[in-house]
Amino acid sequence: MADRSDRGAPKDAAAPGPARLYALCAGAFLALLGVVGFFFDAGFETGRDLAADDVAGTIAVNGWRNLVYLGTGLLSLALAPRHARAAATALGGFYLLLGVWGLAVTDHDIGSILGLLPLTDEDNVLHLVLGGLGAVAAAADGPLPRRSGSRRGSARPRRGRAREPKRPAALDG
Repeated sequence: MADRSDRGAPKDAAAPGPARLYALCAGAFLALLGVVGFFFDAGFETGRDLAADDVAGTIAVNGWRNLVYLGTGLLSLALAPRHARAAATALGGFYLLLGVWGLAVTDHDIGSILGLLPLTDEDNVLHLVLGGLGAVAAAADGPLPRRSGSRRGSARPRRGRAREPKRPAALDG
């Protein structure tokens, strides 16, 4: 069933809500960062051989990080039109978790998660900001609209006992 996170606002039904804007903007940013990252470092080394380059002198990337950014960005872009709140919640939660985990394993501005994802303090800040914005966007979308008890204009029959069709009077004896 489609997420109705952008509906129910009386102002403008066509205007996207905060969750959709976040999912689209963060998804586009992450997908672009994933693609650009391959121009800086496309290596898939792990463990002690783990290597990384910096994009714009701040964000450490390698092949694994590029795949994570590209995958989460494309997934967010795919889910944004119909499941905006779910996309914002999932993306925000994932990056909050990644940011907190990164803070735990980063020592003196360098670290890695599972020997795959290189991290710096700037990366942790980026992940925490992305996660926090996702949580705020999902919460700012407001509650989902309640289903009304009556179904006006619905062609569906009511549940319960089925009525028998009326018989023409000429057939009654």
